[in-house]
Amino acid sequence: MKKVIKTLLKLISSVICLLLCVVLIVGVIFGVQGYNMYSEAIKEESIENRVEEIQSADNYVTFDELPDIYVDAVISVEDHRFWNHGGIDVIAIFRAAVNDIKAMDYVEGGSTITQQIAKNMLFTQEKELERKFAEVFAAFEIESLYTKEEIFEIYVNTIYFGSGYYGIYDAAMGYFGKEPKELTNAEAVMLAGLPNAPSNYSPDVNPELAVERMKQVLESMVENNLIDQTLSDELVSQWYNENTLYV
Repeated sequence: MKKVIKTLLKLISSVICLLLCVVLIVGVIFGVQGYNMYSEAIKEESIENRVEEIQSADNYVTFDELPDIYVDAVISVEDHRFWNHGGIDVIAIFRAAVNDIKAMDYVEGGSTITQQIAKNMLFTQEKELERKFAEVFAAFEIESLYTKEEIFEIYVNTIYFGSGYYGIYDAAMGYFGKEPKELTNAEAVMLAGLPNAPSNYSPDVNPELAVERMKQVLESMVENNLIDQTLSDELVSQWYNENTLYV
């Protein structure tokens, strides 16, 4: 019996080693392809030039002009280790990989805010493994060139908020008729949740679904100790009281 168990353990160890080798080889192959994709993208136009073009827009909003609660809400729901990672979040990537394996499909990306900037500036939106590797190389370069505040600025000035609004300035003006710095706390939290699925969560299109998304953002903020449950409930009430057009 002991001999059988020993043989079985050796077999299991061999299979695990083989799988690890396969994963390593596949990783190297896609890593090289990803680096080539990244290199080609920055040859067409450097990251610095692309960012300079974004920052030169008339309605570019700086970090200091953003409400604190908006910053907290975005980071909480999109990338809560944003201030501490160097462009990629290994924990989020591992979690996403586990969920993808469970679903036997590509259902979660684990991308950081920096990676999302890289994807939007340099690559297509298709879920390809080599593109994910390319994002990593681009994210490292972005993190080496810009401060966290600048990276956050670039992100919120370029993402889509639904209803035809690109960037936080157009979204604030389009939905609420005011500049980002004038947003109420409830409005700021609402906008923080839209980019996850802007066509679905737009309060112009699905006001009830927009509120559900807002509640998800608030829940993440409570979990990350950015606000307490009392304030979370107050902000939902504030939304209903202030925005009767969307009720």
